[in-house]
Amino acid sequence: MHPRLLKTFLAVARTGNVTRAAQEVNLAQSSVSDQIQALETELGASLFTRSRQGLTLTPAGEALKPYADDLLALSDDARAAVDATGAGTVGSLSIGALETIASARLAPWLAGFRAAHAGIDIKLRIAGSGELLRRLSDGEIDVAFCFERPAELDTEAPDQRLARRVVAVEPLALIAPPGDNHVDVDLATLAEKHFVATETGCVYRAMVDKAFGEAGVGKPRLAAEAGSIDAIAGLVAAGAGFGLVPRLAVAAAIERGKVAELAWPGPVRSADIVMVWRRRRVQPPALKALLEQFQEKCATVFRPELRKNK
Repeated sequence: MHPRLLKTFLAVARTGNVTRAAQEVNLAQSSVSDQIQALETELGASLFTRSRQGLTLTPAGEALKPYADDLLALSDDARAAVDATGAGTVGSLSIGALETIASARLAPWLAGFRAAHAGIDIKLRIAGSGELLRRLSDGEIDVAFCFERPAELDTEAPDQRLARRVVAVEPLALIAPPGDNHVDVDLATLAEKHFVATETGCVYRAMVDKAFGEAGVGKPRLAAEAGSIDAIAGLVAAGAGFGLVPRLAVAAAIERGKVAELAWPGPVRSADIVMVWRRRRVQPPALKALLEQFQEKCATVFRPELRKNK
């Protein structure tokens, strides 16, 4: 079974749709259909059943899926082992990150990493936490940087193929309109305030709900839901309400006086930033170089003041 056919099979299994699978694997729809048919012919079994809801796996398809995952992982390991015998560190490295982490923390460090490893082709992909972990599981990216997802957002068991490491603890910032009373407030007062937050299911919203829950004040009273941290900062600046967000995402707005920062009186005052990657017998040289450098210089990546003092 050729890895290309297995990759296409997994894309169809994941999306349940030939059109979306074709977009994922950069093939024409007819090519996806041809590859699935070729795989079914080789195995002598139908792998999908068509319905109004799309394509669903047959018992044979369900049986093949874990082996397809393992075979593709083994193929990656074999390529990594061969690459590791070459001289120098070369190859490509696809890094996924939340936009706030990428711009505020990773961008300055990546410039230096690229200069030190000229043979590595670096791609930076921006997405939400859930999408980053999906891409990582599917092998579309090599490593992801995101905020730790609260357990209540994960409806499935943790993917044992993924390794993770906490690389920073980011303080939360309670932001208020610039004209608001800047005296720090207590929990009882905050319980009466309106807040701007992201939608339910987003990692940023989970941070807010967790902070309020552990402070014993129930859920926040919402003035609005916004799709990004920048939108939250803009709505808070316009007087729509308060916000509770990772400080790195609003540091510039605080420094410019666009929003005011107050002390959050609750017990949860920070969020973990994690680096996540796939476990492999042999890591590709490019990813190995990144992991080794992060092991050595993690503090200076996520604490800019340490870089300035060097």
